[in-house]
Amino acid sequence: VQLQASGGGLVQAGGSLRLSCAASGGTFGTYAMGWFRQPPGREREFVAAMARSGDSTYSADSVKGRFTISRDNAKNTVYLQMNSLKPEDTAVYYCAADSRFYSGSYYYTGGGMDYWGKGTQVTVSS
Repeated sequence: VQLQASGGGLVQAGGSLRLSCAASGGTFGTYAMGWFRQPPGREREFVAAMARSGDSTYSADSVKGRFTISRDNAKNTVYLQMNSLKPEDTAVYYCAADSRFYSGSYYYTGGGMDYWGKGTQVTVSS
């Protein structure tokens, strides 16, 4: 499956952005989907993940209450709505897909996914 993320940009602290990730080349509804990010000078970190059917999600503590992952299986697209953005949210954001949906602890402790798209830059100014 190929993944293409879009929607990044420059935004002021407190603002919002919605990232989109379009999937092709696979059966979208059979994949768990996720968002990860890599801040400058740091390792990749988990942001959010969603099961195939959308009935289960996990989010990192740092984004809970501010970021929401969603998916539209009819459009082969996963979204990340980001509200109340902070300068520490500045990162390259990557969408990812996996044929399996793991428990939250897997993602919280650095687990990744099988397929990755190119990232989209999000910069939050103070």
